[in-house]
Amino acid sequence: MIKLGVNIDHVATLRQARYADMIDSPNCEPDVLSAASACERAGAHGITVHLRADRRHIQDRDVFRLRASIMTKLNLEMGNTPEILETALRVVPDEVCLVPENRQEITTEGGLHVAKHFKALKQTVDRLHSAGIRVSMFIEPEADQIEASAASGADAVELHTGAFANVLADFKEDELDRLDASARLAKEKGLVVNAGHGINYDNVHMLKKIAHWNEFNIGHSIVSRAVFVGLEQAVRQMLERLKG
Repeated sequence: MIKLGVNIDHVATLRQARYADMIDSPNCEPDVLSAASACERAGAHGITVHLRADRRHIQDRDVFRLRASIMTKLNLEMGNTPEILETALRVVPDEVCLVPENRQEITTEGGLHVAKHFKALKQTVDRLHSAGIRVSMFIEPEADQIEASAASGADAVELHTGAFANVLADFKEDELDRLDASARLAKEKGLVVNAGHGINYDNVHMLKKIAHWNEFNIGHSIVSRAVFVGLEQAVRQMLERLKG
């Protein structure tokens, strides 16, 4: 079965909307640690958080608390900046996923250009590996990015599924073909193949047609459904989609 990593950034977004300047308040809610525990009880295989440079949702203390408490994998998404890298080396998550980051974006808008920034990314991969941290590259499903990721020494790639999720129905098969070819190439290069961005309860069955997936990282859709059914039930429902 494809593994499920649950991104809980949006839980922190809700907290920050009210308690951005009062994170130590006894009234501060919702708690990201409680959210992570609910996901794990429901059967999630890992917890994903993105520590952004502007700290718009997840805070440093969240990452340290999660590292000390969760029982499954901690996947830290981060931009390739010196400050965040130093934090990652202190936290020592199980895995780091390197992503592009634009302060003006609402969410990550595309894949990392590994080929263009190869030298800097290779140095970061080496430093993370020296701390025993696995490294994934969040990339577009393109051959040059896959090849650059493999050459950098990355352990995995997370293919950006945003184009597939947002394209009109008539063109989804074209995007699936592109993802399929990329997943095959990544596997041939010895990379673990994950996917993320825009995956939801309605489109996940189409992605499952592709072989070689290891893990889907899903956040917004699960947290959105949790508003109506609760977080544990929302995670269980997604796991059922992955099994079915």
